[in-house]
Amino acid sequence: MAEDIKTLDDLKSVAAAAPAAAPVHEPQRDALNRAYATGKRKDAVARVWVKPGSGKVVVNGKDIAEYFARPVLQMILRQPFDVAGVAGQYDVYATVAGGGLSGQAGAVKHGISKALQLHEPSLRAALKAAGFLTRDSRVVERKKYGKAKARRSFQFSKR
Repeated sequence: MAEDIKTLDDLKSVAAAAPAAAPVHEPQRDALNRAYATGKRKDAVARVWVKPGSGKVVVNGKDIAEYFARPVLQMILRQPFDVAGVAGQYDVYATVAGGGLSGQAGAVKHGISKALQLHEPSLRAALKAAGFLTRDSRVVERKKYGKAKARRSFQFSKR
């Protein structure tokens, strides 16, 4: 730096002189007007493509109601659209592998959220405020030696 900042007043004047501009995000779409993102949750990994459409969701070649039979899992997948206010405006094609159904639903939700904000950067604020762009880092704890499970000890016997 050319000038030394020695007091708080100097720091305030420098900060006021150079306002920080918010970064402008450009839409990231392929030739077919789709946005791609990868979502993860527990051991599940989802590859998600989002494009403008009628609201059709296909997971591993099956309709959402067929793949995720429980209504709670279907609700989890619809959350990003409801929060962003674009329900029924985007088609989703996803392939998901690993983990169980709950982890797969969370992975697809994470992927949809990331793909939506890549397709339409103005939706980022709503999705970020809801916490959908953050990967849920909780995973199963590994089993330790000398233990029955991750933390559970073997039954104690005095004799």
